[in-house]
Amino acid sequence: MPRPPRLAPIPLSMKGSVYSTVLDRLAACPGETYPLHVGDTYLEPASLCRMEDLAVADHPGMHRYAPPQGLPALVDAVVERLRARTGVPLERANVFVAGGATSGLACVAGAIVAPGDEVAILAPHWPLIEGHVRMAGGVPVDVPFFGAVDSRESAVAAVEAALTPRTVALYVNTPSNPTGHVVPRAWLEGLVDLARRHDLWLLFDEVYEDYVYEGEHVPGLSLAPERSFSVHSCSKAFGMAGNRVGWIAGPAAPIVEALKLSTHTAYAAPTAAQLAALRVLRGPGDAWVERTRAAYASAGAAAAERLGVPRPQGSTFLFLDVAPRLDARGLTGFLEDAADRGLAVAPGPSFGPCPTHVRVCYTSAPPDVVRRGIEVLAALVGR
Repeated sequence: MPRPPRLAPIPLSMKGSVYSTVLDRLAACPGETYPLHVGDTYLEPASLCRMEDLAVADHPGMHRYAPPQGLPALVDAVVERLRARTGVPLERANVFVAGGATSGLACVAGAIVAPGDEVAILAPHWPLIEGHVRMAGGVPVDVPFFGAVDSRESAVAAVEAALTPRTVALYVNTPSNPTGHVVPRAWLEGLVDLARRHDLWLLFDEVYEDYVYEGEHVPGLSLAPERSFSVHSCSKAFGMAGNRVGWIAGPAAPIVEALKLSTHTAYAAPTAAQLAALRVLRGPGDAWVERTRAAYASAGAAAAERLGVPRPQGSTFLFLDVAPRLDARGLTGFLEDAADRGLAVAPGPSFGPCPTHVRVCYTSAPPDVVRRGIEVLAALVGR
């Protein structure tokens, strides 16, 4: 028998399931389950901004292709929104609408990372950024940061220590998934100064920009528009994760290249989903965010208090070190014990060098379900 062609090495080097390794075990649990492992929301989008609210009679062509850059009206709305938030005089050429922020960020990585290039990633970090760098042939480099630095000086020193002649970019996620931390302005300004000294691109993942409970969200583009990309998401901002719409902003020349990659993968974000995004930006989106922010802040504070950890400053997550509760089976045993009780939490190693941590999303299920899930976790960690 002839041997089949070999598989490519890049996907073989990437993780498959990053948010849970015990879903089969969870499915076998006979009682109620608590899916706190995935970063999503139990809320539906704002009224009049859902798929059920769109009709062909009102939107002829809504099932056809949209332009690869995005529907012109949505592109204009995004430009207007980002101008207001950043103070940067952006134009259409500085943005494109992507099939979710995930796809957009992957396309940016493909546009600026060459094989062998390194990307410094503030850790713990969103899991999929590692795969984006690897898909471009690059090398992701974890920089211990959240919980490891405590000043502008130590933040800059931590990143500088990780740089090599091959480093081309720095990835910054604030508010942070998974830690819930918000990077202070002074620290960001220090990282921008560092990027300018070393001629680095800056990737600002700001998908939780609307969910800050303590401190201030500082838009990365406002600090260094000439070398920064910002990533934004209808999934996180407006409860539209299933729609797959986000947008990317940055310098015009590399945006052209990133859009080429987006065109050759998704071609364009779903047309109906873009129409819903346009509605939410023009209509009830901001009011929905205000209500939702208050609900998320309350849920995060309650979960943190019950688990005996600091309140989150932003995002929708808590990141717990469960090392004292691990036995000879390690973190795998802890995750299995949780699944046997109906609880799914995300494993720390998916987020970087965090072998004894778990991530909890306190918005992925209705508040009463989350509360019961937190009680299960509290018992597991001895609270």
